[in-house]
Amino acid sequence: MTADAPRRATLDDALAIMRDLRARDAWDKAQTHESLRPYLNEEMHELDDAILAGNDAEMRSELGDVLLQVLFHAIIAEERGAFDVQDVAGSLVQKMEKRHPWLYGDAPAREPWEQMKSKTRRSLGDGLPAGLPSLHRAHRLQERAAGVGFDWPDVTGPAAKVREELAEVEAVIAEHGATFDTHGVPSGDARHQLLEDELGDLMFAVVNLCRKAGVHPALALDRANGKFQRRFEAIERLAAERGVEVRTAGLAVLDAMWDEVKKGE
Repeated sequence: MTADAPRRATLDDALAIMRDLRARDAWDKAQTHESLRPYLNEEMHELDDAILAGNDAEMRSELGDVLLQVLFHAIIAEERGAFDVQDVAGSLVQKMEKRHPWLYGDAPAREPWEQMKSKTRRSLGDGLPAGLPSLHRAHRLQERAAGVGFDWPDVTGPAAKVREELAEVEAVIAEHGATFDTHGVPSGDARHQLLEDELGDLMFAVVNLCRKAGVHPALALDRANGKFQRRFEAIERLAAERGVEVRTAGLAVLDAMWDEVKKGE
């Protein structure tokens, strides 16, 4: 570092400014663990957006915002006499060493994580956050079950299960028809609940196929969402250029434009 170069801030600097804000700023001083929950959730989503966009500058900034939340909670706990940031760091180190006994202990070889955790877990869902998104929860439940041997050896089984569940969905639709009323609102009756159950089984089977194929279903769906949005917005632009009204064009016209957009990618 040259004599004129500014000193880089450190984690100690971040802690110092957070403690100062807690002492001298009314808003920061008023915050509690509970009041900060919405901000932590928001910052995690903003970081996820930055990662998805591949924007390093935004990622650095959003990681700082997530770190702010970590330090905020640690300092509030410190003020309560519960624990401090050093205890948080110690917990992290302890967990990493415990999770890698083949590196930091006397385990002879690496053991799959879910297999290790199954020895101390009280039940399949033990420790999974209540607010975990359904897609990720399905993936984690399947990982945990696989950790104790409840798993197919390869993708053949999950792929066959997807076909089986799809056939069951089609059978319910063929027997009962649509489960929506005349206004397009789910009927909520037994037919609708049956179809909801079967579609849930189908989605769960697809998640399992993703897992066995080494693909996280949430990431796969993110890519599919992005692809669909990109292509449909291209259809909207193409329709505007040709004077086509998207809302009244009809499926055949829009489907042809979809194929045109897809070929042009």
